[in-house]
Amino acid sequence: MMNSRENSLHNNPNLSKKEVAIVEKILSKNDLKAQELRTQYAQDGLYTINLMSSPGSGKTTLLEQLAAFEDFKFCVVEGDLQTNRDADRLKQKGVAAEQIATGEACHLEAAMVERAYHKLKADGALEGVEYLMIENVGNLVCPASYDLGADLNMILLSVPEGDDKVLKYPTMFLCADAVVISKADMIDYFGFRIQQVQEDMQKLKPNVPLLLTSSKDKKSLETLKDFIANKKKQGYHSKHSF
Repeated sequence: MMNSRENSLHNNPNLSKKEVAIVEKILSKNDLKAQELRTQYAQDGLYTINLMSSPGSGKTTLLEQLAAFEDFKFCVVEGDLQTNRDADRLKQKGVAAEQIATGEACHLEAAMVERAYHKLKADGALEGVEYLMIENVGNLVCPASYDLGADLNMILLSVPEGDDKVLKYPTMFLCADAVVISKADMIDYFGFRIQQVQEDMQKLKPNVPLLLTSSKDKKSLETLKDFIANKKKQGYHSKHSF
């Protein structure tokens, strides 16, 4: 029986049988590497979060703000097509970060993360750290197909993007172990309907936690930080099959 990813490949009218076979081979290789990473994270005592969203949703800003909590120590694997800007921003906040420049690739793959992770480890960045944050390339499509071995897959949805994205990009939100509505202080300005997101998630993937964050509300950030910490304490590991 095919999973949702295999089914979408086989039913894609833009792909030939040969192209489907090649893509499946690439994804299978990625899955094996992701499982190796999952084992490595556990051996190193790290709880790993894969942050996914569209560009500009506030992933890097969120990480900068979480860095202010002394009881939440993490390092970051940062993904972008070009530049080291986001990694440099995090380093200025005292967070060890390794940048991956993917070139034209619109997602991170497990092999890319492995190289960056080993670089962090070789630099001693894992000492005293409990969490690894993987900031994926900004994209609501491609990252949903690539397992990175994370314990928690967290999708950010910013208020300016609109409240209709869940059912427009179902493959991405099917990955979600939690959905974070960022820039929540702008809800009234944009007429953003939280209930719409809740209803759409309930249709697509019931009972996924929904959290609101704002850079102007430290309590909301603390709530998110505690949510992640509790997932780690509970030994939660994502059940999503990529």
